[in-house]
Amino acid sequence: MLKLGCSIQPLAICALAVMGGIAHGQPFPSKPIRVITAEPGGGADFITRIIAQGLTTNMGQQIIVENQGAASGMVAAQAVLKSPPDGHTMLLYGSNFWILPFLQNNVPYEPAKDFAPVIMPVRSPNVVALHPSVPASSIKELIALAKTKPGQLNYCTAGSGAAPHLGVELFKVMAGLNIVRIPYKGTGAAINALLGGEVHMMFPNTAQAAPHVKSKKLKALAVTSLEPTASFPGVPTMAASGLPGYEAVTAFGMFVPVKTGDAVVRKLNQEIAQVLKKDDVREKLTNSGVDVVGGTPEQLTSYIRSEMAKWGKLIKDVGISGD
Repeated sequence: MLKLGCSIQPLAICALAVMGGIAHGQPFPSKPIRVITAEPGGGADFITRIIAQGLTTNMGQQIIVENQGAASGMVAAQAVLKSPPDGHTMLLYGSNFWILPFLQNNVPYEPAKDFAPVIMPVRSPNVVALHPSVPASSIKELIALAKTKPGQLNYCTAGSGAAPHLGVELFKVMAGLNIVRIPYKGTGAAINALLGGEVHMMFPNTAQAAPHVKSKKLKALAVTSLEPTASFPGVPTMAASGLPGYEAVTAFGMFVPVKTGDAVVRKLNQEIAQVLKKDDVREKLTNSGVDVVGGTPEQLTSYIRSEMAKWGKLIKDVGISGD
């Protein structure tokens, strides 16, 4: 007689337990990993594909990048939220992911409750870019000029609630300025307006600003990160230029559904961190205008909570809404 440690009646239950034990003991990852991100061709898409290439090599499984960028990240977030919490589906998105609930009422997720942060791979600072006709060569001079001409200086944005918009509004609040916003449909149109002298200033990201600053068609007064950025060397920070504590960047986070096991989250964090340490990866990312970060899931969690408190208050106080 075979003795399997189970009576005949609960045999099915015993079999399920054995199968469950096999499944539970499977190494991670056990199949290809999907990383869902923004529309193709954008910054988030580029960042995701660079990381995916490294992970595919390191983890022995294909990393598939899927673009679901409609509705300011809501579609991508929902796709990840509905996926099994097993680490085989991740989200990579920028700050808009956790700022959007302050701008719109119909956001179908809660960033801090529905997702488990994995890592902050990179962040992207912006540049205080002026048309050459504006008589200011530093942040202190710009503040002084704006105070002597309240309501006469203006700035352009592409869309509402993104870093180039919120960054100027934070600047205005911290420095006590009255600068008028001129919205444009698209980043290209906004930058062309600045280049043409239709507006005085803009806070584009470093990749957008670099060629125009190099050709002297724009002036770069400062970057919006707390620390100097490798993507725009030689330009001081806003914090060091008269506004201590000023920071307005687009941070990119990687997330999984909140019920994903801690061991899987740690494994993903470690694997992605290893990819970010590679010289060729860092070079590609830096050349694209972002700063490599890394860090732990706890550090990303703390950062998001801090950012949600800061921007939530500003958005409410200033009365900003999404387009």
